[in-house]
Amino acid sequence: MTGTERKGNPRLYKAIGCIVASALFFALMNMFVSLSGDVPTIQKTFFRNFFALIIASGAMIKNKCPLMPPKGARLDLLLRAAFGFAGMLGNFYALSRLTVSDASMLNKMSPFFAIIFSAILLGERADKVQWSIVAAAFLGALLVIKPSFRNAELAASCAGFLGGVCAGAAYTFVRKVTRKGVKGYYVVFFFSAFSTLAAFPFVVFGYSPMSLEQWLCLIAAGICASGGQFTITAAYSFAPAREVSIYDYSQIIFAALLGFFVMGQIPDWLSVAGYTVIIAAAFAMFRYNNRESG
Repeated sequence: MTGTERKGNPRLYKAIGCIVASALFFALMNMFVSLSGDVPTIQKTFFRNFFALIIASGAMIKNKCPLMPPKGARLDLLLRAAFGFAGMLGNFYALSRLTVSDASMLNKMSPFFAIIFSAILLGERADKVQWSIVAAAFLGALLVIKPSFRNAELAASCAGFLGGVCAGAAYTFVRKVTRKGVKGYYVVFFFSAFSTLAAFPFVVFGYSPMSLEQWLCLIAAGICASGGQFTITAAYSFAPAREVSIYDYSQIIFAALLGFFVMGQIPDWLSVAGYTVIIAAAFAMFRYNNRESG
C-alpha cells in the first residue's frame, strides 16, 4: 500500500481507531488489576477472565457459534490459551509489585517475541535488520527490569518480562488459528473459558475474601479486558499488523497517565530510558516493515 493510498484508506483509519481504543482498554484493565490490591494473582486472573467470559459468551450466542472449535485448529487454540494464561499470570504478578507503566511496558515486549515465534512456528523469517531491532528492544527491557540483586522487585520484573514472552507466543497462535478460519470472538471466548477453568481449582481451595471495592475493580478489569480483546481483534481485521502495530504502544502513554493521576506513580529515569528505547525500536520496526512491503 502506498502512502497516498494509506491517507485515503477508511479501513486503516478504523484499524488505528480500534487499536488505540484497545490500548486504552488494556491500560484501564491493568490499572484496575493493580487497584484491586492484595488479592492473590491467580484469583485476579480467575475473576478477570470470568467476567470477560460472560461478555464473550454473549457474542457467541449472538453469532450462533458452536462450542466445539474446528478440528484442525484445536491444538493451536489450546496453545494460544495456555500461553495467554501464563502471560496474564506474569503480567498480573508484575502489576501487584511494579508501577502500572513498568508492568505494561514489559508486557509490550510481546510484539518482538511474536517475531521470534513466527519465525519458529510459521516460517516467517526475520532478516538481520529485524533481529537487530529485537535485540535493541531487549536492551530496553533490561533498563526497565534493572537486573541486580539490589533490585527488590527483580522477581516481579522478570515475571512481567516472561509474561511478554508468553503473550508473544499467544499472538502467534492467534494468527495461526485465524488463518484457519476461526473467528475472533471465538478466540476470545475459548481463551476466557480456558483461563477461568485453569484458575478455578486454585480459587476454590485458596479463596481470599475480597472487599466490595476489590470486587468492583476486578469486574471493571474483566469488562475492560473484553473491550480490549474485541477491539484489537477488529483492528487486525481492518489492516495488516505492520501498518498499525506501532499505535498499540499508546497503551504506555495511557498507563503512565493513569498511574500518575490515579495512583500517584512516577517511574524512575532508568525505566523512562527503557520505554524510550523500546518505543524507538517499535517505531523502527514499523517503518522498516512498511518500507519493505513497498
